[in-house]
Amino acid sequence: MNDKTSNAGHEQDPTAKAEEASGWSSVDRAAERHAGPVTVGRAIALTAAASLLVGIMVGPIMGGHPALAANPSTGTEHTVTVSGTGEISVAPDVADVVIGVMVQKPTVAEAQSAAATAMTSVLAAIKKDGVADKDITTVNLSLTPVYDYSSGGSAPKLVGQQFANTVQVTVRDLKSVASVVDDSTSAGATTIAGITFRLNDPKSVQAQARQLAMADARSKADALTSAANVSVTGVSTITETTAQTNPIYYGAALDAAKAQSVSTPIQTGTTDIVVQVTVSYLIG
Repeated sequence: MNDKTSNAGHEQDPTAKAEEASGWSSVDRAAERHAGPVTVGRAIALTAAASLLVGIMVGPIMGGHPALAANPSTGTEHTVTVSGTGEISVAPDVADVVIGVMVQKPTVAEAQSAAATAMTSVLAAIKKDGVADKDITTVNLSLTPVYDYSSGGSAPKLVGQQFANTVQVTVRDLKSVASVVDDSTSAGATTIAGITFRLNDPKSVQAQARQLAMADARSKADALTSAANVSVTGVSTITETTAQTNPIYYGAALDAAKAQSVSTPIQTGTTDIVVQVTVSYLIG
């Protein structure tokens, strides 16, 4: 046997080399050709089985998370919703007085100048009564033409200009309220829109009213649950509404007040702090 014949006998077939590199034998390839579409079905079945296995493993993990699964031992929450009110009446410690000057003159310039002069005198009188600059706020400025409509069918006639300047004055010493009213009118004020009394810092009184409101709500809930043969086991939600009821007093005609030599009587009354709550109680 020559060398070429020997080498040919030992040289591996190219097809065998390819099969060895791919990991597939001729038998495997024959089986694949014979199986045809069944091989694809087998792959799908294996993929579905793997997905099912992953689902079985992940399912218990997700089921134990409280945000993803309800606790079967608690069931549906049962609640009773009631409202409660807490109200406390206290003496106010601050007054807000709205004081204005209104002037009518033939021209805009004359009306503005007269109103400015009058309001300057009013502010000086207010400050003299102990009111700080920070407690005086301009709340209205207006310029309005004045017409005469008495000419029958003809067009109305412009007869002047009306200039108004209004300030809100916060009086922190209630004993000075009468002086602020009297001195401002004497200085040239022509209007007082009203006086509002309130608490400067209502937080502590609101806390007391809140306790009363919650006690009122719980009392109602206990009465309802007792009648239904159940009991309160907890609180689900609470909402709150707070209000301060401020009495408003309106002044009389200023011309009559100016004619009197006595001080304007001021009654502060009381301020009501009201807290309302809506509570949903858990029952069982």
